[in-house]
Amino acid sequence: MILADKIILLRKKNGWSQEELAEKLNVSRQSISKWEGAQSVPAMDKILQMSDIFGVTTDFLLKDSMEHEEYTENQIHEDGSQPRHVSMEEANRFLEIKKNTAPSVALGVAMCIMAPTVLFLITNSYMSGLLSISEKSAVSASMTIFFLIIASAVVIFVKTGNKTQDYEYLRTEPIETEYGVTGMVKAKREAFKETHGKNNIIGITLCILSALPVIVTSLNTENDLYISIGLSITLLMVAVGVYHMVLSGTIWSGYKMLLQEEEFTPEGKEKAKAFGSVAGIYWLLATAIYLFMSFYTNAWDRTWIIWPVAGVLFAAVSLIFNCKKTR
Repeated sequence: MILADKIILLRKKNGWSQEELAEKLNVSRQSISKWEGAQSVPAMDKILQMSDIFGVTTDFLLKDSMEHEEYTENQIHEDGSQPRHVSMEEANRFLEIKKNTAPSVALGVAMCIMAPTVLFLITNSYMSGLLSISEKSAVSASMTIFFLIIASAVVIFVKTGNKTQDYEYLRTEPIETEYGVTGMVKAKREAFKETHGKNNIIGITLCILSALPVIVTSLNTENDLYISIGLSITLLMVAVGVYHMVLSGTIWSGYKMLLQEEEFTPEGKEKAKAFGSVAGIYWLLATAIYLFMSFYTNAWDRTWIIWPVAGVLFAAVSLIFNCKKTR
């Protein structure tokens, strides 16, 4: 295989047009066209650039006798093995699974957001005299329903996780896609781009507007039941908004995994591995604090606030960790 054919093969394998490759090499499209047409030969500095961009050795590019890619060191795992290859069939199957499981994942997250409403609605209904039951019964009923909702959400997460378990390497390991995969993924992502944008707009808008019900009820009444209803509507709006964003984001993340973009670059995957243990300890600690405060104060209708606070702090911890890793 001559150099011209190898340039065509590697360019198409990465899903790039001649214009895109020309931009990466800082040359004209006509130069790429001449190289691929075997009308001229690229200078050695451009061959070195292509070696780096394509992740193959210069020997592979220059030696006609070499038919199969030979990877450079930055394309090889620490244990000496080559990146895992992803076929067109595997890529399509993975994207289909992500699309099918996205609604379930989004529903599970929305259920977790809505779960606390049971606590303060039942508690305040009892305190307002709407429920003719004892305080112990009110607390028991609200706690039971709360944990049933959380348990149901966990079941959903486990089931969807099992479906994508075979593709966990896409999240954690460097990959090499076979010819045509990158182009296919980019085409599907482009087709989904408008829907992704609409879902994010809906989600963000609902989350911003969600503050209105609790603000309006708090300003117009001191009745705890009415305030809890306003808070419930607020959480419902947040849940619906987050549902749209998670639904869209789950599908979008599948494209990023296959294209190894943003947090799924080889460098990003290494950071994620290092941060995984920190995240695990953090959420175990958050859960312990939540349960301790809830049982100690018996204020289950208020301690739910620990979770959004923990989420905001987690984002800050993640940002600090990533900043330190990049230094």
